[in-house]
Amino acid sequence: MTVRAFAPAKINLTLHVTGQRDDGYHLLDSLVAFADIGDHLEFRPGPELSIEVTGEHAQGVPADERNLVWKAAQAVGWKGVVRLDKVLPHGAGIGSGSSDAAATILALSSLGVGITPELTVSLGADVPVCMAAKAARMQGIGEQVTSLRLPPLPAVLVNPGVPVPTGPVFAALVSRENPSMPTDLPEFETVEGCALWLGAQRNDLEMPAVGVAPEIAQVLDELRSTTRALLARMSGSGSTCIALYPTMKAAHSAAYEIGAAHPNWWCRAVELS
Repeated sequence: MTVRAFAPAKINLTLHVTGQRDDGYHLLDSLVAFADIGDHLEFRPGPELSIEVTGEHAQGVPADERNLVWKAAQAVGWKGVVRLDKVLPHGAGIGSGSSDAAATILALSSLGVGITPELTVSLGADVPVCMAAKAARMQGIGEQVTSLRLPPLPAVLVNPGVPVPTGPVFAALVSRENPSMPTDLPEFETVEGCALWLGAQRNDLEMPAVGVAPEIAQVLDELRSTTRALLARMSGSGSTCIALYPTMKAAHSAAYEIGAAHPNWWCRAVELS
């Protein structure tokens, strides 16, 4: 029996680093949304576990035990062939590996494989929120996930093609004890209201990431200069940046504008939810 799964891009609309545990794990408070673009996976049972990676961003993606898809399948004892179509850039701050792992867990659970919450957390901080693949607040080390409602958010994602390892970004973070988001989040009715509120929040990793990859600053400048941009911010630990727009027409226009000026950048108009 062949099972197919979709692994959407995970976008950090906010990312507050609020502390660090004795074991080294960072405490986070993040408002997360998911795009209507992502990787595609196919699972076919067989005698041995293997991964075939194809797609626009296949280069550099490991097809062995280093891949989170492999780790997820191996953890539950599943064997077979996984075909992974990499639509999303990796090492880009949009959780493509974590989303792939979450999609793997969900696909294998449909085949009767037992899944535990401990498994999802063990695979990475972003995996629990990627299991829901809907707007949520992520707290703690990623294990606390609270669903919330967002209006559809027209957006543009831009990645300059510079992978940014998470380690150096966290190492460059000056303060690990920063304020969290408000305890009670507002109910967002419009994209304009959501963008206005987000403007008062932060991504604490944005400045450290710019120090590691200065190209991020250029991407943010380009997004902020596009017509009708409501907000521009880096996602995750970079290097993908996002901008919100009042309509999908405005988002597509901005994506065309940036794509024409920077044909080597990965640029997509998407809807977040």
